[in-house]
Amino acid sequence: AVVAHVVASGAGFVEDLDESFKENRKDDIWLVDFYAPWCGHCKKLEPVWNEVGIEMKNMGSPVKVGKMDATSFSSIASEFGVRGYPTIKLLKGDLAYNYRGPRTKDDIVEFANRVAGPLIRPLPSQHMFEHVQKRHRVLFVYVGGESPLKEKYIEVASELIVYTYFFSASEDVLPEYVTLPELPAVVVFKDGTYFVYDEYEDGDLSSWINRERFQGYLNVDGFTLYELGDTGKLVAIAVIDDKNSSVEHTRLKTIIQEVARDYRDHFHRDFQFGHMDGNDYINSLLMDDLTIPTIVVLNTSNQQYFLPDRHIENTEDMVQFINNILDGTAEAQGGDGLLQRIKRIIYDAKSTVVSVFKSSPLLGCFLFGLPLGVISIMCYGICTADTDGGVDEHEAAKKENGDRELTDEGSEEEQEEEKNGKYTELSDGELKQKDVMEKKKD
Repeated sequence: AVVAHVVASGAGFVEDLDESFKENRKDDIWLVDFYAPWCGHCKKLEPVWNEVGIEMKNMGSPVKVGKMDATSFSSIASEFGVRGYPTIKLLKGDLAYNYRGPRTKDDIVEFANRVAGPLIRPLPSQHMFEHVQKRHRVLFVYVGGESPLKEKYIEVASELIVYTYFFSASEDVLPEYVTLPELPAVVVFKDGTYFVYDEYEDGDLSSWINRERFQGYLNVDGFTLYELGDTGKLVAIAVIDDKNSSVEHTRLKTIIQEVARDYRDHFHRDFQFGHMDGNDYINSLLMDDLTIPTIVVLNTSNQQYFLPDRHIENTEDMVQFINNILDGTAEAQGGDGLLQRIKRIIYDAKSTVVSVFKSSPLLGCFLFGLPLGVISIMCYGICTADTDGGVDEHEAAKKENGDRELTDEGSEEEQEEEKNGKYTELSDGELKQKDVMEKKKD
């Protein structure tokens, strides 16, 4: 009863949107869930979405929360670029921001507050800077006055605010340990230290911020791995069991952490480091069974992966393995070629069948056994029908030929009589012809 009351209360803070939304939305900031009534993921999101409505209302947020049946209002959904269900978007004036994070209340609310607020948030004091730094693991700050770099920073922020916060501050607001080579500057604070953007070494500002928006070492899951694909980096992962406190599991995790920390200047432009709990996801990704603990390096851009050719004993072994990948001497496996695609289709089909039978054997027998049984019966019927038909046609043809022989030729006695009759007729004719010749002679 309590759960039903909470859900009903939450639904009261979520507006059902119709075609009038298109004309009326620009006066407000909207967080909208585009859903389909038949979508299982949409139904799973519904109670979370009601909680989001309650939370935004209690916070006094200017963001309005709504939902729209994208199948009933398909033209509006298409105009906003909805291609799957559910799709969460924050609509702010003429801009539409896609939400691509975990579908939890806290993550969705945090996204809405970040995108709905100022694009660049000022930090007026050291106290405010320290407060913000405690709240955010990764922090981007523009330092300086008006400049082309600031214009570029604002442009990048409008694109990447869906992922992270952007701030601005004067130089005297920064901690004393921060030393900037020149102003203006863009600085990222993370991993207990800071890094300054260098146009000549780091390239485009947007690409640099996209690479640096993650910590140097992460607890990687499927969603994080998907997000890391946008950075263009290779991902070095220790695949372990977090519940296993044995020396081997702990050692591999420590090795990856040390490489991420101590060799950042060497590898941070090309590699992201982290660990993954369990091998289920990685097995499905590689279409292979990896024995944990182990280390794997993934190239998410082309689905290639690298496995060490020998046991990783220490940090030096890991560094050597990474260098082998960079210089091309390490063997790449997997990929997105034709054979791998065929293998992926077979693997996915096999995994689907196995998962269905594991979760519900009776359902598996019904879904796969019944169609196979029907197909088998149809094939048997077709084969049997062809065989019997062939025999019948052969017998009928044989009988027809026999009848024709009897009709056309008759029995042997009839043929003999016909032959004798023919000879008799020929003899009488000859006699008549002889008589005529004699009469003419006379």
